[in-house]
Amino acid sequence: MTPAAAPTKDFLSIADLAGEMVPLLDRAGRLKAERKSGTVRPTLAGKNLAMIFEKPSTRTRTSFEVAMNDLGGHALYLSTRDLQLGRGETIGDTARVLSRYVDGICYRAMRHADVLALARAASIPVINALDDLEHPCEIVADLFTMHERWGGTFRGHRLAWIGDGNNVLHSLLLGAAAVGLDLTAATPTRYRPRPEILEAAERLARTSGAHLSVTTDPAEAARGADALYTDVWVSMGDEAEEAARLEAFRGYQINEELVGMASPDAFVLHDLPAHRGQEITDAVIDGSRSAVWDQAENRLHATKAILERLLRPRDA
Repeated sequence: MTPAAAPTKDFLSIADLAGEMVPLLDRAGRLKAERKSGTVRPTLAGKNLAMIFEKPSTRTRTSFEVAMNDLGGHALYLSTRDLQLGRGETIGDTARVLSRYVDGICYRAMRHADVLALARAASIPVINALDDLEHPCEIVADLFTMHERWGGTFRGHRLAWIGDGNNVLHSLLLGAAAVGLDLTAATPTRYRPRPEILEAAERLARTSGAHLSVTTDPAEAARGADALYTDVWVSMGDEAEEAARLEAFRGYQINEELVGMASPDAFVLHDLPAHRGQEITDAVIDGSRSAVWDQAENRLHATKAILERLLRPRDA
């Protein structure tokens, strides 16, 4: 008999929990209902989460801190300016020390290689709270938002991504492939998603039946889509390329004309912060088609589901 696979210790990529994504979204829905009814249970009582942040954050930091508090645990915010990491301590040594103090670590990092190094050295779960390759926690919230809007199914729906082939799109490709959601990404040729991510997503899609495609034409992606998604054109760390990027992404704005090409019931997503007037217009983000504020709220409920999955005993 083949032994059962060991439970996943870390959440570094959407691919780590690809086979559990729908149950994770269902759990996020129950946690959301519990919070709204005032019946949240302290499922993480006594648990402590270290939060290492190399990049600033609004939604990620707030969602993790509130999630741990709601579930009866405690979160410690650790800026690298305040850690010995900022004075030359290795990532591995930091991981080994924190493993003796806390029950899990979330890491918002500059480099994916550093997230991997932390996870290798830690004996406790590590959660990727964003790096230069992926943003998996965001995509769990995004999939949950679509799951809600479409009545719990992804089959027969198509998402259009308009903009940069960045870390958010990387995780979105893997997430869509995991749940069977069709996705068309429109990006300039120079800013396509990484080939290895596309290959990994295609492998998942062969099991789920999702259809994934990449084009350079925003109108092709938007036409008939059930949802449109965009992100900033100049992400943290890309500021030196700002002029070149603004020129390259001209024509990739989600505006009323592009939304008009989508399905009549289509809604719009943005992971925030938004550069209004660049990748999205005020009329769209503030309009009746916007699901952006539900999406932002759902970071909290998705984060709770992720934390429970990694920090709660499997038989609890």
